[in-house]
Amino acid sequence: MLKVRNLSCARGGAPVLSGVSFDVAAGQALILRGPNGVGKTTLLRTLAGVQPALDGTVDFPEEDGAYASHADGIKAALSVTENLQFWADVHGATMPDDILETFDLADLRDRPGGTLSAGQKRRLGLARLGVIGRKVLFLDEPTVSLDRFSVKLFADWLRGHLAAGGIAVIATHIDLGLEAPELDLTPFKCAPGSHGGTDEAFL
Repeated sequence: MLKVRNLSCARGGAPVLSGVSFDVAAGQALILRGPNGVGKTTLLRTLAGVQPALDGTVDFPEEDGAYASHADGIKAALSVTENLQFWADVHGATMPDDILETFDLADLRDRPGGTLSAGQKRRLGLARLGVIGRKVLFLDEPTVSLDRFSVKLFADWLRGHLAAGGIAVIATHIDLGLEAPELDLTPFKCAPGSHGGTDEAFL
């Protein structure tokens, strides 16, 4: 289970969210909602340990977590297959036999990552999640650049991840067809000019 208690976080040294609490059990997802700039990305980065929290606690096995941002994390000179094998090797995992088919990448297996379209790169970036073997996923707008067919592919894979006992916290404006609770971050937004942040850079 992912347990979050009274979490406060900052962006670029300024407090953004305060007092966020929720639980997500194995097999469940949580959808983060709120207008642009409310702090969805900042919250995901803090949950994943990419940046420190100002206050509060995040409890889950750290070795089980993975954060997927807007960046696809693709090595341009490597082929689609080589990219996925690279991430499998980094995480000491075995690449699933069906991962290329799952994300409609089989016909692109030998294409260099740098020659892919934006949507193809996004599918490849998401396919990494299927090879690294992490159970707790923090996903920031995962369907950016995807067409309707590709969104369905990803949603189908995500349902399988949850069915196997995985967890996902997702910031998205797209309906993925998941039966998942939503958390509107607007009530947790700090007032402009709030103090008490850190000096970390926001990358």
